[in-house]
Amino acid sequence: MEAIILNRSQARKIILHAAGLSKKAQFGNEIDAVYRVINHLGYIQLDTNYVVERAHHHAMFARVPDYQTEWLAELGEQGDIFEYFTSDAGFMPMRDFRFSLPVKKAFETRGTSLTKRESDLMNQILDQVEREGSVMVGDFENDRTEASSGWWDWRPAKVALEKLYLEGKLMISRNSAFQKIYHLPLDVVPLDIDQTMPTDEDYARYVIKRTLGALGISSVKEMTWRSRRVKGNLVKKELEKMLQSGEVKTVIVNGVKGPLYMLSDTDINIGIADEVFILSPFDTLNVFRARLKDFFDFDYQIECFVPAPKRKFGYFSLPILSGERFIARMDTKADRKQKTLIVHNLHFEPVEIDEKTIDKFIQNLKEFILFNKCQDVIFKKSNNNELLRSISKEFSDH
Repeated sequence: MEAIILNRSQARKIILHAAGLSKKAQFGNEIDAVYRVINHLGYIQLDTNYVVERAHHHAMFARVPDYQTEWLAELGEQGDIFEYFTSDAGFMPMRDFRFSLPVKKAFETRGTSLTKRESDLMNQILDQVEREGSVMVGDFENDRTEASSGWWDWRPAKVALEKLYLEGKLMISRNSAFQKIYHLPLDVVPLDIDQTMPTDEDYARYVIKRTLGALGISSVKEMTWRSRRVKGNLVKKELEKMLQSGEVKTVIVNGVKGPLYMLSDTDINIGIADEVFILSPFDTLNVFRARLKDFFDFDYQIECFVPAPKRKFGYFSLPILSGERFIARMDTKADRKQKTLIVHNLHFEPVEIDEKTIDKFIQNLKEFILFNKCQDVIFKKSNNNELLRSISKEFSDH
């Protein structure tokens, strides 16, 4: 089929609409909007970093203005969503449960064979959960027989619980302290949910549709990243079939290396509201660094994984989006004891920023401060002192 030709502005609008960032409250408000976001994106990445509010809550804050952090747990308790490690740890709509099964099978069959001790321990734990109900790591005595050799050197009970979780024999929820609670699947998955293993073709088509639905425009590389845990998957083969049938179209974006693809029913005449969003580094929009550079001219890297001497912008720098442009990145930390958001570095990108945009940024920052259970903000430095003074004044006057 003939390719769709777009300029980069058109492509950006499609990408932002797919990400749920074309306007404030694109999916509405309240807990139903949280489900609609997850159901649309297919996956919200979870991260344990607590420098500011955790990534999954942050992603919801950006999209659901009245978001409450307990809503994700409520949706889990209602059987609407579940947590699993598909491409990374994250929340998925329960209706997609069967498409987690190929990943669970891959975890079960890959790697080295279990020792008898490991296998026995897993069986003992599974038997305990079946007889007594859900468990946590803390329910087991420290069964380590050798001294710890590092951060990820977990004790055997934790290793066994995680293996059971990854293989699908147990599922997890979280308590208010973000600790994992391990359950039997039958205690978590509603009876009316399809639990049949998809065919290889169905799994590949699922990955393609979900990736294109969440990203708007995607390369094969991004699709295969989402399916990388299932070795020998048929994503590339099924993509060719979907191109032939017209379900997927090839996209040519001026100035961006292809090939690129989008779903054939994608609206290419998207309007974007001129709103400001403070985003998580792990937001759906930001996880593929090359996309930000190709489509948005935004060279972004989360630097918490970079050695301190090599950091350019700070440990946990948050991208700031205005309309279809990234205007800044803000390295920040929530000091929860002092109830103060500390902005270590507010770095503005080399783009024109008008007063209206700054006003919207200030309003979003005020909301972000409250979202992080803070009451005040301290600014340490910026590459634009004039803008920083203007912004700081809005907070010092109150």
